[in-house]
Amino acid sequence: MVRAAAASDPRFEVSTLELDRPGPSYTVDTLRELRRSLPDADLFLIVGTDQFAAFATWREPAAVAELARLAVMDRAGDRAAGLQPGVPVGDAVFVPVRRVDVSSTDVRERRRAGQDLGDSVPEAVRAIIERERLYSDP
Repeated sequence: MVRAAAASDPRFEVSTLELDRPGPSYTVDTLRELRRSLPDADLFLIVGTDQFAAFATWREPAAVAELARLAVMDRAGDRAAGLQPGVPVGDAVFVPVRRVDVSSTDVRERRRAGQDLGDSVPEAVRAIIERERLYSDP
């Protein structure tokens, strides 16, 4: 589904780095691999304000902030509510975005109820959901 969603936009590339790596997958490990394979790239890690607030609990947050610039999607002016003082966040950038209230739970519930998925998912993803009869009652 990720490939289908990204296929229509040439700015996106799907990576299987985390799927190909054995064991638990941590953001810091993925960023290290990306840095090795793309040494001159400007890496941005897109997170919501909820994850930004919990950043201190991540594995090696200082290394994450060093390997990639954090791009915090700031919905409704949440900014960094709850961010613990002294957490290394590097040169984070806050991006004001419109809140989109679409969740995977909502998509599954709408599908089970036989409702149109409309703007909830890209057309290519909707086609996969329908073709594979995903999220339908057995």
